This record gives sequence, C-alpha cells and structure tokens, in this order.
Amino acid sequence: EEQLVESGGGLVQPGGSLRLSCAASGFNFRDFAMTWVRQAPGKGLEWVSTIYHWGGSTYADSVKGRFTISRDNAKATLYLQMNGLKPDDTAVYFCVQGSGVPLTKPQGGTQVTVSS
Repeated sequence: EEQLVESGGGLVQPGGSLRLSCAASGFNFRDFAMTWVRQAPGKGLEWVSTIYHWGGSTYADSVKGRFTISRDNAKATLYLQMNGLKPDDTAVYFCVQGSGVPLTKPQGGTQVTVSS
C-alpha cells in the first residue's frame, strides 16, 4: 500500500523557518516526481513545488526564493525547507506523488501556521 506521511509543521512567527518532511513507502520512491501542495483555510489546493526523479525542481512564484524542495531517495523521504515564512503561507501542507495537484484533498498533511 502506498503511503505518504508528512511531519514538521507547527506555529512560527513571520520571517521564521520550518522544515517539512514526507516519508514515503509502498512504491519505488526514486522513480517518481514528488510534489508539495497546500490548502489554506477556505481555499482550494495550491501547488507549491515539484522535484523530479532526476533532481530538477520547480516552484510557485509565491514561494520562489524562500522555499527549497529536496529528496533523499535512500531514505524515501521528501523535504521542504521553508524560510522567510509569511502569514499567507499558513496552510495544511501535503506531499503527493507526481507533478500535479490532485483532484481531491489528500489524507494526512501537516499544519503550518505563521502568526505573531
């Protein structure tokens, strides 16, 4: 069974940093693009960043220069380093397999709240 388990969220002040992790199991992690998406209160799913199996990455304009996506294929783990956090980054963050935004809200996720 394919499983993705996010962790690392929390409450942080504006300008602060967090590092999210996503532990993958049940599939050959190294063969797939992986993506972070987020859902802010009252809004739909928003694409944040994708890293491809070969290591290339892309970012939404709203996070470019502040967030860094990475992966450790040996540990089957996806990361999202988030610096310079803003209140608009407040959302539940999900990792998903592939490069797009899923049609339905994924299970799990980790809450990130940016507030003073």
